[in-house]
Amino acid sequence: MAPSPDNPQGLSPAFWKLLEVEPLAGLRALDVGTGTGRLALALARRCRSVVGVDREASLVAQARQNAATSGLANVEFVVADVETIEYAVFEPELIGAHLCMSDAIVERAARALGTGRAFTFVAFHVDQWRETGRPSRFAYDEARMGMLLEGTGFAVEHLGVEREVRTFGSVEEGLAAAVGLQERWRADGRWFRYVRFLEDGGRTLTRSHLIVKARRR
Repeated sequence: MAPSPDNPQGLSPAFWKLLEVEPLAGLRALDVGTGTGRLALALARRCRSVVGVDREASLVAQARQNAATSGLANVEFVVADVETIEYAVFEPELIGAHLCMSDAIVERAARALGTGRAFTFVAFHVDQWRETGRPSRFAYDEARMGMLLEGTGFAVEHLGVEREVRTFGSVEEGLAAAVGLQERWRADGRWFRYVRFLEDGGRTLTRSHLIVKARRR
């Protein structure tokens, strides 16, 4: 099925619903860690204007091409490190992020948003790839994220977990499901932990994300 403004491809429906209840038509939005522009382009179809920021120049180039192909003139993309640049330079009235999150991002969002403005995002949950026995340093649990948001001046309106657990009938099925992650997991030691988990009888692979909406106090 082709993506549509009501069901953008690759975005969590729960996350998108949190965004689309905002008065998007009048807002200038910022997409933090935009990558190839998936969220930014979805927002551009609804918002007054959008800026997408990412430190990877090759991804930003692809995002610009995607915007041109889609005929969207109200979105621009900037190459910058989202953990060091101050978002206030973009004067955002809404900030979104999809699987790009850190304490530094939350702190910058808090400094950039005015009272009553929304910050909505998807972050890795600590259960993401729990079978590898090694949570990402960018993963959060509910309590830690809630404390971070409250401590930086946000009121939490929604903080939930979206979890998908795949089950397998054999070691081979489990390995095949993670083959796209093998190179990265070999580099950080997760692959061997996952193989051991399967060899010891484990037959699952977990994807787990935090879906969050907070509003600047």
